[in-house]
Amino acid sequence: MTESLDIQTRLLHHRHKTDPHNGAVSVGVQHASTFHQNSLEQFGAYDYARSGNPTREALEEIFAGLENGTDAFAFASGMAAISTTFMLLSSGDHLVITEDVYGGTFRMTTEVLTRLGIEHTFVDMTRVDEVKATLQDNTKMIFMETPSNPTMKITPIRDIVALAEAHDCLTVLDNTFMTPVLQRPLDLGVDIVVHSATKFIGGHSDVVSGLAVVKRPDLAGRLGFLQNSFGAIPGPDDCWLIMRGLKTLHTRMMVSQEVASNLAHWLDVQPEVKRVYYPGFSDQLGNAIHAGQSDGPGAVLSFELADREAVSRFSQAVEIPVFAVSLGAVESILSYPAKMSHAAMPDHERVARGITDGLLRLSVGLESEADLKRDFRQAFDSLARM
Repeated sequence: MTESLDIQTRLLHHRHKTDPHNGAVSVGVQHASTFHQNSLEQFGAYDYARSGNPTREALEEIFAGLENGTDAFAFASGMAAISTTFMLLSSGDHLVITEDVYGGTFRMTTEVLTRLGIEHTFVDMTRVDEVKATLQDNTKMIFMETPSNPTMKITPIRDIVALAEAHDCLTVLDNTFMTPVLQRPLDLGVDIVVHSATKFIGGHSDVVSGLAVVKRPDLAGRLGFLQNSFGAIPGPDDCWLIMRGLKTLHTRMMVSQEVASNLAHWLDVQPEVKRVYYPGFSDQLGNAIHAGQSDGPGAVLSFELADREAVSRFSQAVEIPVFAVSLGAVESILSYPAKMSHAAMPDHERVARGITDGLLRLSVGLESEADLKRDFRQAFDSLARM
């Protein structure tokens, strides 16, 4: 029955909604690092916590169901999930990756994978013909991020999947911005979906974690081996916090998305704003594609001011959003990609991708829309005194 329920119900009702031993309406936190074995001949389900922990297993089972995958794997951070997934590649393999990818993924690709003999090509993933042209005989993986961070470019997921299937290579998609509430890439044919669970999934700026989900048992075996080998796993308390965040994920996403949409349209007519990036704009490139592969535009937008000085003054004048790294929390978070999420990207690479010195990214939280607009307006007014 669970599979037929809407996702907002599935977030709450699953095999782990109550403890089978005592009826507790919460998953137990098991802090054990090792587990007693009753016999030499037959070990139990758990032996050492790096390889498996009941609390982590509950999170992985719940999240696999939400993404409609066969298996999920929890990691100590989003980058741990992405980096471990990249280890499915071997020396001599070629990776095709979206050009405006998250800065940490860019750093991993350009400074670590290259040392391991793994080749890569950055490409504008919105242009399917360009993606096709980059495929080589040794291409083994295509890595997508849609909407992209922070300029919200939209990748046509089904078209890229079709290319990958014809070329017999894996597809991986970073679904952090959308979460399974708004976008379920495995249903569109993607092989592996990854998340920074630190963001919307956890949702409260109090835990760092990552998740990867697969749709095939053979991939589960390979990724599970790597998870155990690298050991970049979250502790049970972190797993519990992520599961707590999941219970309100749908409600948080819906409220934040509505305010983000209204705020994006409001920002678009403010004279101080040069440009707004948001998948919900009907005239934004890729809007129709996004609408056909997701259930909403999400709660993250970016907007461009005149220059770095304007950003500095504006960020000092706003009072409601926190000015910080990260996104996806109950409080609105204003970020400066040039020096935060994409600081690892060289300036010329960053600017070529549209991440200018005037660009700000806003993750909308649960505050009053009217209060956010008033706060932003007074901050814009401060720019006139420059």
